[in-house]
Amino acid sequence: MEEARHLFLHSNIPRSAFSTSRPHLDVHRKKRGQGSRSWIKIDQNGNTTILHLDKATIMRNCSLPARDLRLLDPMFIYPSTILGREKAIVVSLEQIRCIITAEEVILMNSLDGCVVQYKSELCKRLKTNRDQEDDLPFEFRALELALELTCISLDSQVKELKMEIDPVLDELASSISTLNLERVRRFKGHLLALTQQVQKVRDEIEHLMDDDGDMAEMHLTEKKRRMEDNSSASDINFRSSTSSGPKKVSKSAPVSPSDPIGGAQKLQRAFSTIVGSSKNGSLMGSSNNGERIEQLEMLLEAYFVVIDCTLSKLSSLKGYIEDTEDLINIKLGNVQNQLIKFELFLTAATFVATVFAVVAGIFGMNFSASVFDDPSAFNWVLVMTGVFCGIIYFSFLFYFRSKNIFSL
Repeated sequence: MEEARHLFLHSNIPRSAFSTSRPHLDVHRKKRGQGSRSWIKIDQNGNTTILHLDKATIMRNCSLPARDLRLLDPMFIYPSTILGREKAIVVSLEQIRCIITAEEVILMNSLDGCVVQYKSELCKRLKTNRDQEDDLPFEFRALELALELTCISLDSQVKELKMEIDPVLDELASSISTLNLERVRRFKGHLLALTQQVQKVRDEIEHLMDDDGDMAEMHLTEKKRRMEDNSSASDINFRSSTSSGPKKVSKSAPVSPSDPIGGAQKLQRAFSTIVGSSKNGSLMGSSNNGERIEQLEMLLEAYFVVIDCTLSKLSSLKGYIEDTEDLINIKLGNVQNQLIKFELFLTAATFVATVFAVVAGIFGMNFSASVFDDPSAFNWVLVMTGVFCGIIYFSFLFYFRSKNIFSL
């Protein structure tokens, strides 16, 4: 891997764009948001170069607006986005943030594992397929690798989350505790955030598949070749129309009034030739565009299936959590029903005991009655009161059973 610092895009970048200026100027630029950043340039041969470029230089050479470069700023968190521009493709997929042109990839220099893996894998594939013919152009191969690593990263996160949350859910289903509920709540928040990330990548791929104009904008190699062919054809036609040069007219010869008309006709024929060649080139480009769009659509469709499968895994995991929550709610409802049943029994028994206590309290008062003359009379009062309380208690139970409140 080359580590030399050289100019970007064939010396189109001035030396002032590199971070070789004085320190106080660099600090002032960074405060204004225009400071240079470290980028990795990967060409078509798989060679890498470390560059220090500012936003203005990248915007000028890649024809990108400032809002597209904000998507690549690591200081901000933006959802996953793939944008097709005139001369570049702006890719912001999780940690992989890069600018893809027809000839090179400008990757944000970072120590993140996804960035390092993307750089090494892209260089490896470009060097391996250097002598082999590939149907995919350079920009599609770079975009394919970004989609592939993003899908692999999201799928691995889903698998790790599933491995962590399954034992917790099983333990929660067997024993409900505050600690297990807190762990499930934390995992559920992580699941929601991961679902949003996967859903955004899926929506972005689906949006590209539904819009042929966006897919046509991403054919950078085809657009560059068409522009070169049109410019070369225009130059050839213009040179052929003007190669004969102006005719020499004798001073003594009379000037014919048809001469300027003939010159205008020649210019008109030359112009019609140029327009006809451009029309033919546009027709051929449109047919090639259809093939390229179909090729890109098949590539996007393959990764759409992969990311949709990952989203299905998240949906099933979310359903598993919801089923566990329903089971917990059923168990808690059953416990609550048992408590209500016990409360009914206790209330009925309390009422019966209250009646018995009222009778005992009446006979405990200090008053004279003939019933106190017989020693066994009070025993009969207690027996009759007990029987009456028992009849009341079983009447309550029969009433509860008739209303299907609980079964005896």
